[in-house]
Amino acid sequence: AKRYLQARYGCRSYEAFICIYLNNQQYIVKIEELFRGTIDGAPVYPREVVKRCLYYNAAAVIFAHNHPSAVAEPSQADFGITRRLQAALQTVDIRVLDHLVVAAAEVVSLAERNLLD
Repeated sequence: AKRYLQARYGCRSYEAFICIYLNNQQYIVKIEELFRGTIDGAPVYPREVVKRCLYYNAAAVIFAHNHPSAVAEPSQADFGITRRLQAALQTVDIRVLDHLVVAAAEVVSLAERNLLD
């Protein structure tokens, strides 16, 4: 998933928020660019994320978004939206497996850094 996201979104001039929906066996059901923003941010609406997860009958989800600045370090805003999405999805028993921050040269995984609750 990292290579795919880096190839597809690593050099974009705008920020995009992507959801990777997974079934019970953690197979990918759908990869969807859910929100698109500008050079320094993208709006993310938890209600819409929950709605799309339920639409695809996802058991789990991986979030990803790119940083057009080419710096893949997660920001405080990235941590904040991840926590909000985790809380919203927990109410419908959908697990957040990771949140990937994508840039041209690297992809940072919050899960690999033990930054997910």
